[in-house]
Amino acid sequence: MTRPSFALLMVSVALSAVLAAAPAPSDWLAPYRDAASRLIGEALSTTQAWQRLAELTDTFGHRLAGSKALDDAIAWAVTEMKKDGLDNVRAEKVMVPHWVRGRESAELVEPGPHQLVMLGLGNSVGTPPEGIKAEAVVVSSFDELDALGKRVAGRIVVYNVPFTNYGETVRYRATGASRAAALGAVAMLLRSVGQPGLRTPHTGALTYADNAPRIPAAAITNEDADRLQRLQNRGVKLIVRLSMEARMLPDAESANVVAEIVGREHPEEVIVVGGHLDSWDVGTGATDDGGGSIAAWEAIRLMKKLGLRPRRTVRAVLFTNEENGLRGGAGYRDQHKAELPDHLLMIEIDGGVFRPRGFGFSGSAAARALVKDISSLLAGIDAAAIGSAGGGADIGPSVESGKIASMSLDVDSSLYFTIHHTMADTIERIEPADLAKCVAAIAVMSYVVADMPQRLPR
Repeated sequence: MTRPSFALLMVSVALSAVLAAAPAPSDWLAPYRDAASRLIGEALSTTQAWQRLAELTDTFGHRLAGSKALDDAIAWAVTEMKKDGLDNVRAEKVMVPHWVRGRESAELVEPGPHQLVMLGLGNSVGTPPEGIKAEAVVVSSFDELDALGKRVAGRIVVYNVPFTNYGETVRYRATGASRAAALGAVAMLLRSVGQPGLRTPHTGALTYADNAPRIPAAAITNEDADRLQRLQNRGVKLIVRLSMEARMLPDAESANVVAEIVGREHPEEVIVVGGHLDSWDVGTGATDDGGGSIAAWEAIRLMKKLGLRPRRTVRAVLFTNEENGLRGGAGYRDQHKAELPDHLLMIEIDGGVFRPRGFGFSGSAAARALVKDISSLLAGIDAAAIGSAGGGADIGPSVESGKIASMSLDVDSSLYFTIHHTMADTIERIEPADLAKCVAAIAVMSYVVADMPQRLPR
């Protein structure tokens, strides 16, 4: 039995349980019970979302900002959205940074030679053509780096910082190169920011400080970082050769893809659902964030298919350039600034499309009470939880500028940081039934907020 066929069997079984187990919602939600059941039922009865994600990732692969693959994926999305009969489909121009990886390698020369498995960090500069060969020093924290001071001058600094959580550990990727360069280091290697995999490196963006030299920077695997640590602990001198052709080209033209279900009574009032269509230039960007983009798209496609046109407009946005510039989110804010007072809610899907648990929410207490009521319609698929905070990098600029309520899809993320920004981010990591439930949760939440008689309060 093929994977999608098996999934279809499973979701069909789950559908009966969902519709039978859903508790009676609050009285004001009674008119929405049927619409919610129809949206959930339609989402769970097919593998349409998974098949569309497979088409995106199989056809275009990884989609870094400025690449032809991203340009082609944008054109495909516009064409397919029009075929779906969605309203006001368009590509809204955004200029994006254009970073190119090129060939790259890292090698432990002494003791050795031994290849190190690596990925250059996004926006990094390259090495000279002959590469950089230097003694390496391993540190486990910024405090340890600062204690060494100028003794790191002329060396390659290796940060061996075990992953705790993304927010805490990612600062070494973001600022580690500049912190080391300020003390005279010539390059930086970073233990990958993510949970241990099978000797899999994780890329991601860095940010150079204005007051330090720009040095090449790359991620190495957890296993290789630990090996270097053990060698150093034994008093072994480490010599590493790093070669990177990475370079930044002039900004390139890209676009946010937008499609809508236009509201029947208040079309000017908008609920946004979105993910980002770009990805890192490894893997196929299925989880980060092809799945989120497809889930947002599918949510409004279901409304269209079922003839559910809410009072207000539901707008799906496939943002560009989240990974190494955030230009798509900023571009949306700038192009829609006059409309932001009538944006009532923005929902981002960028934490994977694994089994959904509910949503994070940021907004007023009155709005929280309403979305918590709405979430009761998702109890049958175990996606009714409303967390303490919700938002995202793409919707953040608009949310902040317009003081808009925001949500993020909350999923079982136990696998997410094992494959995050790696070659392993492919569609094989995503279960069709999980993606279908994500679509259902987004569709129900956005539809009811868009259709309820009152505006979601600020």
